[in-house]
Amino acid sequence: MSVLVVGMSHKSAPVDLLERVSLDTDAGVKLSHRVLENDYVSESVVISTCNRVEIYVEAERFHGAVDEVSRLLAEHAGLDRDELVRNVYVHYDEAAVAHLFGVASGMDSMILGESQILGQVRDALQQAQAESTVGSALNALFQQALRIGKRGHAETGIDRLAPSIVTAGFEAAGDIVADPSTRFLVAGAGTMSSLAVRTLIERGVDPQRIWVANRTFQRAFELVAAFGVSAVRWESLDVELAGADVLITCTGATGVVFDTERIERATQGRSLTVIDLALPRDVAPAVRDLPGVRVVDLDVLKRQAANTELADDVRQVQDIVEDEVRSFLAAKTASKVTPTVVALRSMATDVVSAEAERLEARLGAAVDDAARKEIRQALRRVAEKLIHAPTVRVKQLVDGPEGLTYADALADLFALDPGAVSAVTTVGGETP
Repeated sequence: MSVLVVGMSHKSAPVDLLERVSLDTDAGVKLSHRVLENDYVSESVVISTCNRVEIYVEAERFHGAVDEVSRLLAEHAGLDRDELVRNVYVHYDEAAVAHLFGVASGMDSMILGESQILGQVRDALQQAQAESTVGSALNALFQQALRIGKRGHAETGIDRLAPSIVTAGFEAAGDIVADPSTRFLVAGAGTMSSLAVRTLIERGVDPQRIWVANRTFQRAFELVAAFGVSAVRWESLDVELAGADVLITCTGATGVVFDTERIERATQGRSLTVIDLALPRDVAPAVRDLPGVRVVDLDVLKRQAANTELADDVRQVQDIVEDEVRSFLAAKTASKVTPTVVALRSMATDVVSAEAERLEARLGAAVDDAARKEIRQALRRVAEKLIHAPTVRVKQLVDGPEGLTYADALADLFALDPGAVSAVTTVGGETP
């Protein structure tokens, strides 16, 4: 069994295609369960953010799993297979491990080094745990990825590049965000909107100059309780928009929320900065052509990110990821080899005991207890010497590509019972 990831991100596809592939929570859960219906897949975790959709699976066969996962993703997005293939990436085994570790550390993000992805990876794992679509293999992989993400931010200055998409959006918007007279309207009250409100307040914006509108008024009111901002009903959105200087939107809607007519009616020639952090996008592309209206969306942030130069901190994080990939794969290989070694030693112990009992039965009273003990010890020493070299060799090879093959050969040469190896693996739920 090996890990496989089929994904699409800002690096492989245009934003308009990402919009079609994006998954809300319910759709992600449904896709994760459907993936598990494949005979070659035993675990699945889905990551869906504003700039990526990735399906991780623990797969027995590469081709059978990748074909089915790709088909389901194309079906969800309404894409034909050729269009999907042109824009997705597939990583398997070591490459899939390295990819997830890079994602969790912010190295594959649109805004290099952003830390928000770490929480999104954690949310994806927790969702999979709640839905029981994840098992021991992917759970260990994702837990390691979360540790690597934390390590990268703790040991380097990667946070200086951009702590989140929200921060990057505010920086792209310019001085108006820092102007104390600016009035902010936030459309939506989900995770991204909550992060936007918190970031504004951390930057010194007066909470009384922030209004939040959401289709479910209670969700907007929760931000009032948390941050001291004002909540308005969704039905009053156009009225509030007419008085806003900055619109921040991330509603989670499946279609455009702010079309050209709506924005034009609200502005009537005055200036408005729009920060669209949604995927699919909330603001129609044509809005950017309206006079006095400036739009900062994922397309803008993508172009901005392309100009970011690699810093020493980035290279440090890359080194951390590479080291952790090697450690993870070595541990994974060791977990597969150890049961074979334990089974071999158990077989040797059983042979020694059986031969000692046979010999003692033949000798009977002719041998005293001290002699019997000496015979057993001699037999054990012989057995230990015979299996010492093979067990040392298999442990030496654990870090190399031969590790698993050598373990299989060891089991075959010594005629180890496959059931015995399997039993060692599952004792107490862990490998000894």
